[in-house]
Parts: sequence; structure tokens; C-alpha cells
Amino acid sequence: MSEVLTKADYELDARGLNCPMPILRAKKAVRDLEPGQIMHVIATDSGSANDFPLFCKQSGNELIEATTENGEFHFYIRKG
Repeated sequence: MSEVLTKADYELDARGLNCPMPILRAKKAVRDLEPGQIMHVIATDSGSANDFPLFCKQSGNELIEATTENGEFHFYIRKG
């Protein structure tokens, strides 16, 4: 098991949600962050592995870390 070194300012639990809900919830949550703050998203939808990097690229936010552990996808996104 790897140790996550990134510290998050906000955590979004999207476990059990299917596409497109994890992205929609993340899009809404990131609006409330200040530039530079980090959001940790936890998702179980396998499509999230492709969706979140694309979401970050299209929204101008930075995906600083993405890991998979025990069937959960963890994304650390820095608001741009």
C-alpha cells in the first residue's frame, strides 16, 4: 500500500455513484474552492480513471495525483 503524500483542503466522496455523477459533483465542488486549493475525490466508477484526467484538462484544473486502491479511485485536483 502506498502512502498518499498530498494533503487536501476538501474531500468529495463519490463512491457508489455512476457516470456522470462523480464528475458533476466534482465540477460543482471545485467552484467553491479558492485557486490553488486541493480537492480529493474518491470514486468507485471505473470510468472515473478516464473521466477525471479529461475533466481537469478541459476545466483548467491540475490533476496532481491519481491512484487506485482496493477498487477505489483517488484523484487530487488543484484548482487552477
